[in-house]
Amino acid sequence: MTQADFLRSPFSPPKDLAGGVPQGQSRFFNRELSWLSFNWRVLDEARNPRVPLLERLRFVSISATNLDEFYTTRVAGLRELVREGSTTPSDDGLSPAEQLSLINADARRLMAAQQGVWNNIRKEMEQAGIVILSRQRLTRAEEEFLHQYFENRVFPVLSPLAIDPAHPFPFIPNTGFTLALELARETDGRQMQALLPIPAQLPRFVPLPGGERFLRLEDLLLMHLTSLFPGYRDVGHCSFRVLRDSDLEVEEEAEDLVREFETALKRRRRGSVIRMKITSGAPDRLRRLIMAELEITRDEVIEVEGLLGMADLSELVLDSRRELLWPAFTPRVPERVQDHDGDMFSAIRQKDMLLHHPYETFDMVVRFLAQAARDPDVLAIKQTLYRTSRDSPIVDALCEAAEAGKSVTALVELKARFDEAANIRQSRRLERSGAHVVYGFVNYKTHAKISTVVRREGEALVTYTHYGTGNYHPITARIYTDMSLFTCDGALGRDATKVFNYLSGYVQPSGLENLSISPAEMKSHLIDLIGQEAKFAREGRPAAIWVKVNSLTEKDVIEALYAASEAGVKISLVVRGICGIRPGIKGLSSNIRVKSIVGRYLEHSRIVCFGNGYGLPSIKSRVFISSADWMDRNLNRRVETLVECRNDTVKAQIVNQVMAANMADEAQSWLLQPDGRFLRYLPQGRDDLFNCHRFFMENPSLSGRGTAGARDVPALTHSAE
Repeated sequence: MTQADFLRSPFSPPKDLAGGVPQGQSRFFNRELSWLSFNWRVLDEARNPRVPLLERLRFVSISATNLDEFYTTRVAGLRELVREGSTTPSDDGLSPAEQLSLINADARRLMAAQQGVWNNIRKEMEQAGIVILSRQRLTRAEEEFLHQYFENRVFPVLSPLAIDPAHPFPFIPNTGFTLALELARETDGRQMQALLPIPAQLPRFVPLPGGERFLRLEDLLLMHLTSLFPGYRDVGHCSFRVLRDSDLEVEEEAEDLVREFETALKRRRRGSVIRMKITSGAPDRLRRLIMAELEITRDEVIEVEGLLGMADLSELVLDSRRELLWPAFTPRVPERVQDHDGDMFSAIRQKDMLLHHPYETFDMVVRFLAQAARDPDVLAIKQTLYRTSRDSPIVDALCEAAEAGKSVTALVELKARFDEAANIRQSRRLERSGAHVVYGFVNYKTHAKISTVVRREGEALVTYTHYGTGNYHPITARIYTDMSLFTCDGALGRDATKVFNYLSGYVQPSGLENLSISPAEMKSHLIDLIGQEAKFAREGRPAAIWVKVNSLTEKDVIEALYAASEAGVKISLVVRGICGIRPGIKGLSSNIRVKSIVGRYLEHSRIVCFGNGYGLPSIKSRVFISSADWMDRNLNRRVETLVECRNDTVKAQIVNQVMAANMADEAQSWLLQPDGRFLRYLPQGRDDLFNCHRFFMENPSLSGRGTAGARDVPALTHSAE
């Protein structure tokens, strides 16, 4: 393939690093700028002609939501470091202040690009009959409908607020969207400033009769100002939206962890403002008032000529327009489970069972626990919960089991960002049912995904175990790609039990057989495995490493990969998001290739394959699934699992199907260049690019019937690798 087969991403690195071995900061990409680069790739899907129109709109919304979270967490943290006077550089050598400057410049470019992409999509939507109207384009009948809509569904929940000494400036919550007004009294022209906070419970786009014509909520409010401020007229207005610091600070010596988190959640709601977007052309006096009251500087204000709150565009992804969405896909029920009439325990007893979500239904995980809850031979269930849905069938099953008298232990992670309040609610519900609820460690998050069921079978107790790479969340499991391993292997059951004992009793597990965990030994184990592969290469044996993670930034692991590369190990990395490693540099990383896959589904599974002296793909490989990304937080400050898969069928499914398809993907792949650019594989004149998501949707279940499973990935004449 030639350079013409690639398109450059909008992200531009600060300099070209071609030639020579980089030293110091040049050995790593900056974490924050790498994340922004990922969000550029997300936005690029919104202008990908192969993506259906409303799915492109969804990508704009996702890009905006991602950027909001980035500011409320990562940028907020950097700002705090700058305020404290910290000049400690990151691994790439940039100080916090330097990072903020580069982030600010690239994020502003990204936000401008979001507006441009939205404007283009909006025109295409109008051609398809989905119209966002201005007030001037409304018909008389539509105006009457909107008047009734306002009176009945909007007016009762609004709180118009005058701003004067008797009415101080109100608190604006995180992501709070507000209309600011300059008003003049009709009788004498006396001016008044006012705010109209817009409740998040109201739809941002008001549907008109017919369902495909909409008016923005702020336009509806401006149409009815006389109802909100009788006797006043509008002489100037603007809209603004704020983002606040969303980090939680929790006392490590808290006597009651749940109460401490409830208090911390209230503090987070009032975190300092990190960024404010305001519509361009805002009245100067109004703008200065808002900035002063929110205590923000000009650098923290972004003027927008277009739509504020682009995350709300998800409301316009209409289920009624199926022709403008991805073709419907129904996840498969594994053949082996069907062969056993839906009995999960019988299917697992036959052989270890690997499922690939969302192509194979996550309902099997729910069924595993629901069946355990109702089975009189099940004695105990243990479960980790990092994130789950509001009306979680997982929690339903655990409560049912506890109420039936079974021993149920649930590890609920209170520190799952933005799910803290939901997890507190779930923990109380579990406690009311009679389950034992533990919260793990104050200074470590428990991110491991484990479920065990202890069942009496004859005179023996058998432990059935589920290890996952993703959360126990039935909703996100429809769009996240993840792996589920079901097993009744005794060693894996013993390992899981030891991890649960560690979480509930703080006793460091020893003698783990097929499992390594962080923060104990996972990182050193990975570095040893990478080093072993380098040893094979130096001995002249085939040496290869395949890795699939969401993020890769851990410095010691990257250095181990660099050393292995220069020893001759062929290293292929699929890194969806943040990537700190610099590939393809002579004398440092000449044997390392990195790709990012962004498409219909969110790549989320973590998989590690080592050639083990036989190269890849090979049935003699060492194959692992994991809950952990290769980041400092995952390997050093979280409880995570790295599970070795020893069953030959499972190993073949992971290596010859899942990883091979990811390596072969062309249609959704971006290749990371030595200078930091991501290039997309888009050769001219080809419409048959291999798409790994489509491949998994169209092929049989990985679980098979206990034999070879689905067919392997076909040999390709073109490959993004």
